[in-house]
Amino acid sequence: MNPPDTEDIRSEYDFSNGIRGKHIERLAEGSNGHAGKDVAEFFPDSESVNEALRALAAIIRSQQTKHPGAGIGLSGNNPVRS
Repeated sequence: MNPPDTEDIRSEYDFSNGIRGKHIERLAEGSNGHAGKDVAEFFPDSESVNEALRALAAIIRSQQTKHPGAGIGLSGNNPVRS
């Protein structure tokens, strides 16, 4: 790994006592964003969230086909478009 370009680092920043890789294990575990604990229980990673949202989008699209103009979404605005 190449060292960062020190040109943009302010002189008042002191990284001399920094620990390289201090948070890498937690970062490697992944994140579920800001999901509540009850939601994180079912969606442990971003791929599971995306999979569920894709399935939901497919359901919304199929309902739009069956019932055009049904106004699925907030205030009749449908955020999911095919």
